[in-house]
Amino acid sequence: MRLNYEPRESPVNESPVKQIARCIWCGDDPLYQEYHDQEWGVPCREDKKLFEFLCLEGAQAGLSWITILRKREAYRLAFADFEVEKVAAFTDKDVQRCLQDAGIVRNRLKIKSAISNARLFIDMQKEFGSFSHYLWAYVDNSPITNHWASHSEIPANTMLSDAIAKDLKARGFKFFGTTICYAYLQAMGLVNDHCTDCDRHQAC
Repeated sequence: MRLNYEPRESPVNESPVKQIARCIWCGDDPLYQEYHDQEWGVPCREDKKLFEFLCLEGAQAGLSWITILRKREAYRLAFADFEVEKVAAFTDKDVQRCLQDAGIVRNRLKIKSAISNARLFIDMQKEFGSFSHYLWAYVDNSPITNHWASHSEIPANTMLSDAIAKDLKARGFKFFGTTICYAYLQAMGLVNDHCTDCDRHQAC
């Protein structure tokens, strides 16, 4: 007897989705993960972005970084897309405008420091050719790559951040102490502090 049957299709061999290994601090928040995967630790030599993060790191003082990330677009609107010349020209009217903006951290001292820091930033561009030239000279124009096995090993500040923060403070910069400075160096890729088990460690 001949049996009638329909041949079954062979199952498609699907490759398992590779799990991305990340630094533990970004958790499972999609915005935090995107920032970790695309920006944090990538060497930056562009003055506009260096100024943006100078402002954002200063705004972060006393707060969590994810809070600032969620407000980033609002900051770009409030601070003229971080065009340093425009921010440097802000007046008291702009300060009042920012204080009414619920999308950003409404702290008068932080807002005014962003404006005064912008003016100092321009002075340094004139002195060094660019703020990037000034900053990257501290690491001989090459990122420092650390090899931390876990997040708990990463310091909050170093002799490098101490030196830069001290110099910038002497120049008049505000809200940029050594701890904030070190976070800035990590974010801008002067220091590679991705843990060794993170996929981004080698990439950066």
